[in-house]
Amino acid sequence: MDNELRDDIASWLLDIGVNSQPSDSVATSILLMVSFILATIAYYITKKVFVKAVNAMIRKSTVTWDDIFMRYGVLEKLSLLVPIMTLDLLIPIILTHQQLLGSVIDRGLSVLVVIFVIRAIYACLDAVNEIADVRLISRRLPVKSFVQLFKLFLFFVGFIIGISVIADESPIYFLSGLGVATGLVMLVFRDTILGFVAGIQLAANRMVSKGDWIQMDKYGADGAVDEVSLNTVKVRNWDNTITMIPAYALVSDAFKNWRGMSEKGGRRIKRSINLDVNSIHFLTEDDITRLSKVNYLKDYFPKVCSEISHANEQVSDIDMPVNGRRLTNVGTFRAYLDAYLRQNNKLHKDMTLMVRQLAPTPEGLPIELYVFTNDVRWAFYEGIQADIFDHVFAILPEFGLRAFQSPTGDDIRSIKPH
Repeated sequence: MDNELRDDIASWLLDIGVNSQPSDSVATSILLMVSFILATIAYYITKKVFVKAVNAMIRKSTVTWDDIFMRYGVLEKLSLLVPIMTLDLLIPIILTHQQLLGSVIDRGLSVLVVIFVIRAIYACLDAVNEIADVRLISRRLPVKSFVQLFKLFLFFVGFIIGISVIADESPIYFLSGLGVATGLVMLVFRDTILGFVAGIQLAANRMVSKGDWIQMDKYGADGAVDEVSLNTVKVRNWDNTITMIPAYALVSDAFKNWRGMSEKGGRRIKRSINLDVNSIHFLTEDDITRLSKVNYLKDYFPKVCSEISHANEQVSDIDMPVNGRRLTNVGTFRAYLDAYLRQNNKLHKDMTLMVRQLAPTPEGLPIELYVFTNDVRWAFYEGIQADIFDHVFAILPEFGLRAFQSPTGDDIRSIKPH
C-alpha cells in the first residue's frame, strides 16, 4: 500500500511539473526541505487541532478514565507518528537515485514508527494500571504484573521487528533462532519468569492483593501490601519501613495474610490471665450472698444453685467440702467474664465468644478469653483489648482471686529472716 501511495505522489508531482526523481543535489535538498516542512505542518495540525480538540472534549466529559489517558499523553505520543509516516512516504520518492541513502533513511524511519507505536502502547498500559488502582481492581488482580509482562513482551516484539526492518529480513527468520537463545533468556530473566508464574498463582488463588496486611517473618515483612509487580511484592511495614519480597517466595514459603479478618469485620483477641492456684477456693454462703448482687451474676446464681441443690439431695455428709457439688470462685469468675463479654458492644457477637480454662502451668492456672472485636483497626483493637483486661485484673479481688506474678526484687527484700 505504501508503494502505491508513493507512486500516486510521484505521478502527482510529475503532473504539476516537479521531477520526483531528480539527480542533482540542489533539487534533492529543496525537496527534502519541503518534505520536512510538510511533516512539521502535519504534526502541528495533528497536535494543535485534532489532539487539542479531543483533550477539550475529555475535560468536559463526566467519566474519569479518559482523563487518566490524557494525563499519560497517549494522543500526544500517537501524534508523533504523523510526521514520521509523512517523511516515510516522501523521502524514498525524493531519493530514488540515491538508493543506499534512501534505503537507510527508509529503514530508520520504519524503526522510529515501531518505537513510537510501542511507546504509545506503553502509555496506554500505564493508564490502564492507574485506572485499575483507582477502581480497586488491583486489590483482586495483580494488574501491574500483567502490565509489566505485556511491556516485556512488546519490547521483544519491537526489538525483533526493528532488527528485521534493519536487516530487510522477515521477522520469522529471527524468531526461528530464538530457541537457541532460550537458555540464555532463562538465565538472565530467571526472577522475571519465576515472578510471572508466581503472579499467576497469586492471582488465581487470590493469595495476596494490594492493600492486604501480610506477615512474613523470614523477610521481616509485617504490614500492608503497597504494590504487586512482576518480580516483587512491596510491603510497607507498620514502622513505615519498606520490605521487598520476591513474588515466587510468597508461593514457595509460608506467610500470613490478614485479609480474612478485614473482610469478616472481626479481629481476634486470644489472651489469657494466669491465676495463682493458692487463691482458688469454694464459695461460702457469705460469698454467694455478696456476689449475687453483681448484675452479671443475678441470673447465674439462681440457676446454678438450683442445679447444685438438686444434685446434692442424694449426698450424705454434705457438710464435708469434698462431698457433693459446690461453687468455686474461679468457676463463678468464668461465668462473670462470659456474661461481661456478651454485653460488650465492641465485640462481635456472631463470632466465637468463649472463656476457657487451660491446663495449669508453673505460672498458674490460665483463664483464656477468646473473642473477636467488631473494629479491625489496629489502634481501636488494642484499645478494646486493653479495656477488657484492665477490668479483668481489677475485678479479681472481688472473687478472692490473685493473678500469678513472679517474685520481684521488692518481694525478696521483704522476706524477714527468722
